[in-house]
Amino acid sequence: MIDNRLLLLLRKSRSVALKFSSSNSTSCNTFSPHFELSVQPQSRFYSSFQRIIPGASVTRSLVGRGLRSLLQNDIKNFCKPSFRNFSTSASISSKNTGGVKLLVTAGPKAQKAVGIWLFVSAAWVFSMVVLGGVTRLTRSGLSMTDWKFTGGLPPMSDDEWLVEFEKYKQSPEYKRINKGMNLDDFKFIYWMEYAHRMWGRALGIMFALPFSYFLRKGYITVGLGLRLSGLFALGAGQGLIGWWMVKSGLEEPPSEYTEPRVSPYRLAAHLTSAFAIYTGLFWTALSVVMPEPLAAESRVWVQGAAKVKRIALPVSILVGVTAVSGAFVAGNDAGRAYNTFPKMGDTWIPDGVLVLKPVIRNFFENTATVQLDHRILATASLCAIGGLWLYTRKLDLHPAIRSLIGSTMGMAALQVTLGVTTLLSYVPVSLGSAHQAGALTLLTFMILLNHTLRRPSLQLLKSLPCVVKAA
Repeated sequence: MIDNRLLLLLRKSRSVALKFSSSNSTSCNTFSPHFELSVQPQSRFYSSFQRIIPGASVTRSLVGRGLRSLLQNDIKNFCKPSFRNFSTSASISSKNTGGVKLLVTAGPKAQKAVGIWLFVSAAWVFSMVVLGGVTRLTRSGLSMTDWKFTGGLPPMSDDEWLVEFEKYKQSPEYKRINKGMNLDDFKFIYWMEYAHRMWGRALGIMFALPFSYFLRKGYITVGLGLRLSGLFALGAGQGLIGWWMVKSGLEEPPSEYTEPRVSPYRLAAHLTSAFAIYTGLFWTALSVVMPEPLAAESRVWVQGAAKVKRIALPVSILVGVTAVSGAFVAGNDAGRAYNTFPKMGDTWIPDGVLVLKPVIRNFFENTATVQLDHRILATASLCAIGGLWLYTRKLDLHPAIRSLIGSTMGMAALQVTLGVTTLLSYVPVSLGSAHQAGALTLLTFMILLNHTLRRPSLQLLKSLPCVVKAA
């Protein structure tokens, strides 16, 4: 008799737990990760258990653990902790992440240290891009006519400065553009280029030393170590690409009417490589501190994020292509031609946009075509981001994603405004540098958006509550 009543009571308790969890499925994220609220149904059950079954004080010790496990498992199946607890990787160990592969598994302090180091490295690359833009706009890039991988000390005496100045006087840039330049003016452009080169070498040291320390401590997993080694190798190669680019500007131009400048192809390769290093560092830093995407607290938000990602990825590629096309504008000095907007001079499409043969050369070497191409790509990027923003207004998304898309839209509008202002002002150094920094900032927003839109792990998807439309 007692056994039958006990079996009936077990079934009843399971039904109560199911109803309890179902009624709270729309607000499961209010439960703590340890499910502290589940203690109350258990205490009520124990009190009724003692009233129904005589001698329950004896049997409670036998079945208590099983009932507690049963109730907790029921609640865990229908109610999960807040997603924010999953995304805060600094407080998650490798055993309780539900199958998430952490890039740093030595604990929260190690994750925080590695994350800060990678974010600082990415910020350093950002500053390198800006400094490189200033160096180009001040025509300082060809002031140093030789290059050493490890670098060296700058001229320390008047005689050493005169030696460097004599080397520069042999270059095509001095003969055709800066002839008659005095020593003080030369020192200015020399210091600009020297600072750019040494800032890059300092980045290499700043990256290598912590990397070695974290490897020795065992903070970094094999996968992360391989990824960072590849980025370090790309950074070392960036110095070689930079000299390869500068060397093209030290050669005699093919025509006496052509200004000496670096090859636009090599400039584009140098800038694209810098963007790739920055993207890799920034994405990896985000993955270290946020192994799970931020934006899921219900499956409906995951589905909304998946819809956005299908559009955000091609938009990001378009933004990247637009930034690379800007390198060809800089390489051909096309920003100082057709300084009107929206028309290029008196026409929408200037004459001679396809005069070079083969035709493909015009998109990389023809000043008119390069600028027209950049205008079209920039307008397309603005329209694409605007379309993405309008599309997402009808979707049920996490507030963080919605805010991020709005910020990206604002940055895109600001970048186009900077570009037009720079063009109309005949490319002053301040605006030109701001426009280049704006391109990388917009790319940063797109990287952050795509990282936030990642699909959660399978274990996390299983733990999400039922699909409920957010109020």
